[in-house]
Amino acid sequence: MRTPNRTGLRQLTPFLAVVTLLGTTLGGCAGGDLGRTRNNAVTDDMHRWLGKEATGSVGQAPSQFQLTDLERQMRDQAYPLIEPPHSRPLWKSVFGDYKTIEAPWRQNVVFDRSAYGKLLIDEPHRSHSSRYAVLMDDVRNDIIRFESFYGTASRVVELDHKRGASLKLVSGLERSERLDATARMDENALIVQWVEQCLQRRVSSYKWALERLVIHAPDGVAASADMLINELAAQTTVAAGSIVPARPGKALRVGG
Repeated sequence: MRTPNRTGLRQLTPFLAVVTLLGTTLGGCAGGDLGRTRNNAVTDDMHRWLGKEATGSVGQAPSQFQLTDLERQMRDQAYPLIEPPHSRPLWKSVFGDYKTIEAPWRQNVVFDRSAYGKLLIDEPHRSHSSRYAVLMDDVRNDIIRFESFYGTASRVVELDHKRGASLKLVSGLERSERLDATARMDENALIVQWVEQCLQRRVSSYKWALERLVIHAPDGVAASADMLINELAAQTTVAAGSIVPARPGKALRVGG
């Protein structure tokens, strides 16, 4: 019977340790479905920074009020819509990290409508039809996400109108309370506008990608993809005209 090579075992052990460690790391990383943060890695106010970034980008101080349940929910639903769209390869779904995003009112923020399409086309796919499938899935997901966001945002803005009316009726308010109340209404309105702007940009990115796909690999499914993109565009336009912020002040007209 042949005796095992102990030297070989000693050389193999570090490799096995690395593999085991890598497997443990991947199993416990923050990247969840579609690259989102896993439930066990989130905190209640993990998206609170959205309001601070929105008001800070237009030179306003954030509110010190705690978030209401609806305001927190709106921010949670807003993040996947303001995150730049991209087809998510396997490595992205595993190693994708949560990160903050700069508001579109920042001067250094540049929009590249071709970025999504270039990634979609350049990534290896089993067939051209899978590229169309990824594009259509991304658009469908945006439609579903926006429907949920829009329902929550409508309720938040409605309550902000009541909050604004109450400021005129409540006596004995401290100046700091009034400032925090108006700052929170501005935060909420800017987040809604932020999502609307990002969806308009997503529509532009999706159209660019579809146009290039038709050139690279013509397919009859392109018509269905075009219908989905137009549905998302119409949904965004209707929502933008129906949500009227409680404070349509100067800061809320900044940006384009």
